Amino acid sequence: MSTLAPLRLLREPWNASEGNQSNATAGAGGAWCQGLDIPNELFLVLGLVSLVENLLVVAAILKNRNLHSPTYYFICCLAVSDMLVSVSNLAETLFMLLMEHGVLVIHASIVRHMDNFIDMLICSSVVSSLSFLGVIAVDRYITIFYALRYHSIMTLQRAVVTMASVWLASTVSSTIFITYYNNTTILLCLIGFFLFMLVLMLVLYIHMFTLARHHLHSISSQQKQPTVYRSSSLKGAVTLTILLGVFFICWGPFFFHLILIVTCPTNPFCTCFFSYFNLFLILIICNSVIDPLIYAFRSQELRRTLREVVL
Repeated sequence: MSTLAPLRLLREPWNASEGNQSNATAGAGGAWCQGLDIPNELFLVLGLVSLVENLLVVAAILKNRNLHSPTYYFICCLAVSDMLVSVSNLAETLFMLLMEHGVLVIHASIVRHMDNFIDMLICSSVVSSLSFLGVIAVDRYITIFYALRYHSIMTLQRAVVTMASVWLASTVSSTIFITYYNNTTILLCLIGFFLFMLVLMLVLYIHMFTLARHHLHSISSQQKQPTVYRSSSLKGAVTLTILLGVFFICWGPFFFHLILIVTCPTNPFCTCFFSYFNLFLILIICNSVIDPLIYAFRSQELRRTLREVVL
């Protein structure tokens, strides 16, 4: 699968000449550096599955009034971010298949603009997915340790402002990335943001699991309802930890790819790693497929609503 304009340069770094890359690839050793030939049909199928799953999650949250809370609104936004990955992948793959079979003939300038638009969707989904995972982690933290004040801290108005801010920031940052995609500073900012959000979420989750049990035990003799509420919130924290792990596994190779572009663009082993760029794209799409399954498996209320929506 040929990647889009800026993403193509992520696979083949701009500061490594074509001759150096071919020599490095040959020197690093044979078949291992040839990458994987992933058919366009696989991208198409995964994109369709992800799109349907995330549409069901959004529909379930909108349908069930019990899910009309800041937490599930944030999860809904995360599902929309995954849908952006699916839509951009479907649009790219569909156009490529049509052009390869001669069904669709598009002028080169139109193809370039389409590439930039789809790239912006992909980059926006990266930033928004990371941001909403961080927002959900903070929301869970407040739910567990400030249960009695949660509704005064996380009001609907603040949730709407948070969601609007994330979408605005992701749109602006993705536009900047597409405009200056060949600038090393832009890549460093993207890598730094990824690492910052991972550290933030890891710190919050570690604090949750080390102190939550002690916190639950200390208030169990005083108020029964908050204890039950916090036990449910702790289960939600486990769900989000799984989401974080899946996100790291699926997005980690892509960001490691960006790190190698900055640090060793001409190194033979780094060049071999670059040849697996399409595999990293498959992992990104798989993240959009796996997330809804985790929602349905971990949340009984959402699972029941999904069953109603499907039936």
